[in-house]
Amino acid sequence: GYSLYVGIPFCPTTCLYCSFTSFPIKSWEKRMEEYLSALFKEMDYAARTMAGRTLDTVYFGGGTPTSLSAEHLEMVMRKLKATFDFSSVKEFTVEAGRPDSITEEKLKVLLDYGVTRISINPQTMSDSVLRAIGRRHTAAQTVEAFRLAQEAGFDDINMDLIAGLPGDTPESFAASVDQVLALRPSNVTVHTLALKKGADLFQKRVTLPTRADVAEMLSASERQLREAAFEPYYLYRQKYMSGSFENVGWCRAGYTGYYNIYMMEELHSILSLGGGGMNKINLPAGALERFHNPKYPQDYIQRIDDILRQKDEIFRLLEQTRAWLWAAFSPSSHC
Repeated sequence: GYSLYVGIPFCPTTCLYCSFTSFPIKSWEKRMEEYLSALFKEMDYAARTMAGRTLDTVYFGGGTPTSLSAEHLEMVMRKLKATFDFSSVKEFTVEAGRPDSITEEKLKVLLDYGVTRISINPQTMSDSVLRAIGRRHTAAQTVEAFRLAQEAGFDDINMDLIAGLPGDTPESFAASVDQVLALRPSNVTVHTLALKKGADLFQKRVTLPTRADVAEMLSASERQLREAAFEPYYLYRQKYMSGSFENVGWCRAGYTGYYNIYMMEELHSILSLGGGGMNKINLPAGALERFHNPKYPQDYIQRIDDILRQKDEIFRLLEQTRAWLWAAFSPSSHC
């Protein structure tokens, strides 16, 4: 099997700490059809070549996919469901990460097209910290977005928090954890701030919490989550993380996020579509090959034919791996 990642590299605004593929949606609203046209071309090409393989999970990331208008969001969903075989998909996740991008209309689109899991990511429930990192929403808006999602019918909702943000303290971070837990999400991911060179936070040399403060935030959040019957199910580290700590995904019983495990533990191949997507292809003997789609939307649009040729190489490697597995494990190989 394999998983599918669909990249929507747009957000309402760019957060101070962000180094991901994320561009202000306002600057692309009038050109979105160009981006979607290239994305649909890649979908068609990938689906034809992957025909016959089992699609296990689908993940819409970015960016913030729900920064798209409801009309454009529905166009993407309709095209995806019409192009790929969803009969074996056990998890369909959409990053609705920014509370200020969520509306009832968009939530209805997600449900209508079979999305099973969403993320609503406050990063902090402190309004002063939200302002410090450039987010244009409040903690109250996060609560309202979560309630909208619940009322729409979603019960598998992840929420992200980041330990080590500017202006945060162990006390205010613990309060954020308590407020998130009071909403009863299915998953909580506790990140440690990663100070990446591509982020404004790195360039501006903003004063950050000390290593000791971040350690206190993380240890307290572990106690809070365990007391609320959450268990850790995946962990990963990044470069330049505060205090060399880690990111940990927590869930309530029955709500394990499969895509997160597949992606972080590199258990099977991830086929990526869209700007900024990274393809991870599992090879024989535990080897891994990575292929990157262009980060900038304009480059992605202009180089779409190169991207399709890159997909040819990806499919060649997948076939090579399939042949190796068949030779290694088929009954005839042991006769």
